[in-house]
Amino acid sequence: MDFVKMHRQFGFESNLITIYKNKLNFEEDISLNLELPQSNFAKKWRDIKIDRKIQKISLIQTPSLKIYKPKNTFEEIYFKFRDLKNKNLINGVIEKHKLFDYDIYHFDGGMDFYRNISFARELKKRNKKIICCYFGSDLRTRGIFEELEKISDMLLTVEFDHTQLHKKVNYIFFPFDVKHFEYKINNNKVKKIIHSPTNRAFKGTDKILRVIDEIKKEAEFEFILLENVDREELLKIKRGCDLAIDQVGGEMGGSGYGKNSLENISMGIPTFTEFSDDYSKFLPDNPFINSNIYNLKENILKFLKDDSLIETYAIKGRKWAEETHSFEAVNKKLLSYYKKFNIL
Repeated sequence: MDFVKMHRQFGFESNLITIYKNKLNFEEDISLNLELPQSNFAKKWRDIKIDRKIQKISLIQTPSLKIYKPKNTFEEIYFKFRDLKNKNLINGVIEKHKLFDYDIYHFDGGMDFYRNISFARELKKRNKKIICCYFGSDLRTRGIFEELEKISDMLLTVEFDHTQLHKKVNYIFFPFDVKHFEYKINNNKVKKIIHSPTNRAFKGTDKILRVIDEIKKEAEFEFILLENVDREELLKIKRGCDLAIDQVGGEMGGSGYGKNSLENISMGIPTFTEFSDDYSKFLPDNPFINSNIYNLKENILKFLKDDSLIETYAIKGRKWAEETHSFEAVNKKLLSYYKKFNIL
């Protein structure tokens, strides 16, 4: 929705089409509203796939780019059946909302409505412009849909480590409506530290909790762990916090920051997160507190003992977010890519 809002602010007609309704009250636009299997077997299957991905990545120093293929015959049959089952529903949404009438299509995560990318292939026949835009862990764990990339006009990513994994992607900062968030430096007598993971393995939550237990022996503070919380409720609680922890010691190959961290620094909340050496060099002036699982305790204690340090990083964070991730800054960069790749 942030990309959509940015497009609209600068005069483009833009819509977001999602496959499933989200369960955490994030803003939505048009949803296919497909049914995500919720049986115990389906949940266990997803958990097994995540565990296997974690194990594979932990064994590789430098992961190579994966090309998506069904892992086995069962998975291949499942997705063929799913595409067939949902065909009428998906085509109905395409017709109702005239989804063939747009000029530029961003495929988030590099993924079509259908596993056989039939929607994208039809767009190509109609001479539409196609962009694969990668977010989060999909590129690291699932890999690319090779056929979709071959018919794409441009590849984008908002993740720095993707640029090392996939040499053909173009980096862009995530568009973020910084002005939407009230900036306020909190100064609670007993400092509040928040950690709100969407996935514990990705964020290193279990390791972080062990560090928090150690710090509690040396300092007084309130630690808030929020999981599976309605978005508005999460933001309400965040606004009252002094410090935040994003991802430290995660097991899925990512580092740096995402929308969660941007919300934090926009509100004046200094944020601890882990950067790789290359990422730190790429963003030398970033306002985050670069922390690994070994120095997280030391870094948190410094901030708990020094209100002026919290204020310095709060000011720096808000300023950096405005200059780097604002709709104005990101739209300017995106338009330059559009022109470079003959999309506009």
